[in-house]
Amino acid sequence: MGYLKYFSEMWKNQDNKALVRERMIEWRASDAVTKVENPMKLDRARALGYKAKQGIFIARVRLLRGGRQRPIIKKGRKTKNRRRMKIVEKSYQVIAEERANKRFPNCEVIGSYELGKDGKHYFYEVILADRVQGSKYPELRYLAYSRGRVYRGKTSAGKKSRGLTGKGLGYENLRPRNTR
Repeated sequence: MGYLKYFSEMWKNQDNKALVRERMIEWRASDAVTKVENPMKLDRARALGYKAKQGIFIARVRLLRGGRQRPIIKKGRKTKNRRRMKIVEKSYQVIAEERANKRFPNCEVIGSYELGKDGKHYFYEVILADRVQGSKYPELRYLAYSRGRVYRGKTSAGKKSRGLTGKGLGYENLRPRNTR
């Protein structure tokens, strides 16, 4: 059993879940998007493409839970906008990736994973790579030519939100449709 297997087993332990709960207290006091030195879940980060190289780093993102709520309706509106809750059709993970990319505009998102959640927030770690420095590594050479891939739904979480993860006959009918 490799060392990363031990890491993944470690996260199933209840003591480590208590450690994450303690860390969440610190994370709540920090900024919404924070650059961190090392990944919290090393096994998950390495599976998604993280390496301790120059130009690749981790950002921790804090999101508010509870959906997108519009202000109270006081005037006339389109019939499409009859509800206060906005249907975004994006997961929290995609929104976390977009906010991390907005904070670091010279970088591209490689992937992300959930750290945990409490009553008010979701916490994610997003793996980012500098476009210039990352392009010198063969496995990240595509970053120089794919700007804004997170906004176009090209990351793993974005493809999942768009319904592009499955394959086979008939799967094209299961994708989310635009209801315009």
